[in-house]
Order: sequence, then C-alpha cells, then structure tokens
Amino acid sequence: MQYRKIGKWGVKVSEVGLGSWLTYGGHVEEHDSVKQIHFAFAQGINFIDTANVYAGGRAEEVVGKALSSMKRDDIVLASKVFFPMAAGPNDKGLSRKHVVEQCHASLKRMKVDYIDLYQCHRYDPETPIEELVLTMENLTRQGKILYWGVSEWPAEKIREAFEVARAMHAPPPVSNQPCYNMLARDIEKEVIPVSESHGLGQVVFSPLAQGILTGKYKPNQAPPADSRGAKEREGVFMRSRGGLEAPVLETVQKLVKVAEQNGMTMPQMALAWCLRLPAISSVIIGASKLDQIKQNVKAAGTKLPPELTVKIDEILNGAPVLGR
Repeated sequence: MQYRKIGKWGVKVSEVGLGSWLTYGGHVEEHDSVKQIHFAFAQGINFIDTANVYAGGRAEEVVGKALSSMKRDDIVLASKVFFPMAAGPNDKGLSRKHVVEQCHASLKRMKVDYIDLYQCHRYDPETPIEELVLTMENLTRQGKILYWGVSEWPAEKIREAFEVARAMHAPPPVSNQPCYNMLARDIEKEVIPVSESHGLGQVVFSPLAQGILTGKYKPNQAPPADSRGAKEREGVFMRSRGGLEAPVLETVQKLVKVAEQNGMTMPQMALAWCLRLPAISSVIIGASKLDQIKQNVKAAGTKLPPELTVKIDEILNGAPVLGR
C-alpha cells in the first residue's frame, strides 16, 4: 500500500480507501462486514469512510463494531453529515444544531471519541458558510473532529469556504469527496484546480462507477445474478445514471481489452487511472467480497505508462458519460 497526504495537510491516507455506501449495514451481513474491514486494514488500508445516513446509521454502527477490536490511532476515520435523519425541520442540512447533534450521534454509533475527517455531504444553501465554519472550529477545539471537508461541492463554494475560514482564523476544509471515474470526469475542469490552489485533496467515491468499470457487465446482456446491477435497491443509482446502457458498456469492454493487454485487471487500471492525478489523495472502494478488496488494493502504487493513458483517453474521447 502507498499513502498520500490529504491535499497539503499532514495526515496521510491509503491510496485505496474503504467505503460503506450500499454495503455495510444492509447488503453485506454484519459479520462479513466486520471481517472485510479487518481484512482491508491487513492489506494496508487505513482510510475508512462512512456517513450518518448510510443504512440509516447502521453503517456507522458496523464500522464502529469493527473498530472496537482495532487500534484506533491506526485508522483515519471519515464520516459525513447533511442528509435527513428524521422528519423534523432541523433534522437535515448544515445548521450548527444539526451538525453538532449528528456529530454526537455518529460518535455514539461508532463508539469512538473523535472523527478524523468530518465531511459536509452536500452544500446547504440555507446555512451561511460562516455558521458552518464556526461550527467546525468548535468541534475541532472540543477534540470531536480533527479535520473537516466537503463532498460534491461546486468549485465556487469550496473557494468561499476556504476564504471565509481564513478570514475567521478558523480551520479550513482539507478535502473534497466527489464522484470521479473514467466515465465521470467533470471535476477536472474547475473543482480540482480550485481545490489544489487552496490545499484541498480529493478523496473520490465511485472510482469504479459502482462496478460498471469492473467489466463484469456486458452490452445487451442481463447483469450477473449476484451483482449490484441485478438488484433493485443496490442498483438503482447505476441504472438511473445510464450505467447499464449498451454504449457505456461497449466503451468499458474496449477498456477491458486495453487492461488485459497491459497485464492488469480492469478494476486495477481504472483505480490507477484515477490515482494518476496528484490531486487525488485516495480512491474509495465499496466491496461486498474479500476478493474485491484484495484485487483493488493492487492499484496502489501502480503507475500507468504515458502511452497507456493516451490510449485510454482515445477511447474515452467522445464516449458516453454517466449522468449525475
């Protein structure tokens, strides 16, 4: 495993991180989930990402159970806040009330004293950034979080958050967690340049496009019976964004051939492709099987030759992209 700093900041995370969206607390049994987290750590993964909203809080509980038998200092633990956790008017968003209450709830569910990286799951137009920055400063001073970041924020709001924090002499955001993969590259235009100029690192989710970039899905064929794409709930985002449409899968099969010709699996090449950018601190994988983790960690430290990246770009140029 190789490790990178989050942006310009001192904390280091594994190039391949482990996420819990659509897996832990739901799709994967608790015993298997704990086993996978322990296995991932044994493979060198020190970055574990979750969120309060995943499986209604169950994902955090499962992560907490896994951490209970691990050395807490060895893990960079990330969680998120924003989405509704109940039906009340203050049970969502980034108000100080909601963020503080959910931070406490996440700490309780995971049975930990602090969260290494606390992320704003989306931008909240109803909460002034000044309020959010002060809230994160207070949580930092209290030792409940060490760093804070954002997720899926537009470039101009990332810039504003940093500038507000600087003006208030408060800790600024250190990271952004966007969707990024071969079929979804929109952050390259504005988000990455703005983030780099302000020292934020990208900890990207869906680097395999929820499994589309594994190559397991074939054009004009039914998804494998045991795959996420074959399941109604787990595959809803994949289908809604056009990930199983023939033009997308035809592009992926072209990439599969290139990977094989270069002695790599498609997942390894897809993850290494994301990590080709210094701005990417970690790629967050989701796994339902131990072998998926074992195979995906092989991307760490993999350097794609320049001629290979050129070939990949030739295939991706003009290819269909996934919806948001």
